[in-house]
Amino acid sequence: MIAQIVTPVIAMAALGLIFGTGLACALKVFRIEVDPTVLMILSKLPGVNCGACGKPGCAGFAEALKEGEAIPSTCSVTNEEARESIAQILGVEYNPKVKTIATALCNGGKNAKDKYIYKGIKSCKADTLIFGGHKECDFGCLGHGDCVKVCPFEAIKIAEQGVPEVSPERCTACGKCVKACPKSLISVTPVKNAYYVKCSSKDRGAVTAKICKGSCIACRKCEKACPISAIKVESNLSKIDYEKCQNMGKCFEVCPTEVIIRR
Repeated sequence: MIAQIVTPVIAMAALGLIFGTGLACALKVFRIEVDPTVLMILSKLPGVNCGACGKPGCAGFAEALKEGEAIPSTCSVTNEEARESIAQILGVEYNPKVKTIATALCNGGKNAKDKYIYKGIKSCKADTLIFGGHKECDFGCLGHGDCVKVCPFEAIKIAEQGVPEVSPERCTACGKCVKACPKSLISVTPVKNAYYVKCSSKDRGAVTAKICKGSCIACRKCEKACPISAIKVESNLSKIDYEKCQNMGKCFEVCPTEVIIRR
């Protein structure tokens, strides 16, 4: 009776010892040496593996930095202190990154008329496949939140008005929302640009005014009000020249449709 119990126990222990030894040998033979510099760099990265840098996750980016195939400022997710630390580890000069933020360039939503009732998949990309989307404005946001779904930082939401709203505190300017928008309505812009035009319509002002109450109507009041000619109407849409703009806000003050936004 005792032999029937002891024998299997001994056999299992022996098998465990054999397999354990085999695994230890395999780990020793097939182990991958990790460069300590790469590990130091990796410790400074956020570890979210968002891919905004264009590399396969933070580990891939750390390898690229070590090989001189990337620069610290390419990572928009990590903070300034960490980027500077990485530059010190690599022994390279660090140039501070200009702080940027995702910016939604549509003021439509509830302001814009619908051309039909959409009852399909709740996806902007899917909606766009049906005659360009359910909004009368072919340039406008469809409001299904494709941008919201891809944001790894929960920095963007569909506001009550029906268009994307970005949280300045959460946004890291990773650019995932930019790629997700089938209408190309989101761009990454410097935070220092205090004003921006929240519209993308290139239709004539008379047409735009009929289908969206919150659009640029190309009235040129902003253009006339700017004392340094930093804003002009091009292709029926106001466009700010940020090389000239000094954040005076004159355009913001005179816009009749309130489509010029102050951050």
